[in-house]
Amino acid sequence: MTSKRRAYLKGCAMTMDDILHIGKDGVTPEFTQSVDEALEARELIKLNVLKNCVDDIRELANTLSARTHSEVIQVIGRKIVLFRQAKENSKYAE
Repeated sequence: MTSKRRAYLKGCAMTMDDILHIGKDGVTPEFTQSVDEALEARELIKLNVLKNCVDDIRELANTLSARTHSEVIQVIGRKIVLFRQAKENSKYAE
């Protein structure tokens, strides 16, 4: 992914609300399934890591990215932005 495309996706994510929250359980298989379904439906999603989660946020982002075959666009504070291109009818086509 080019830096220009990453910057575009960061800009799109700025106005989005976070749709999933990572709590004290961390990244469970059920949570990974929820993230996968959200990526399939929306392509670009924002996650919030709650304060009771003691895991490293970058580590969580990389784990979710690997499990869902997506890309980490941004980790800022306690927010994670993930992107996976849709197979058909992409909103964020190159």
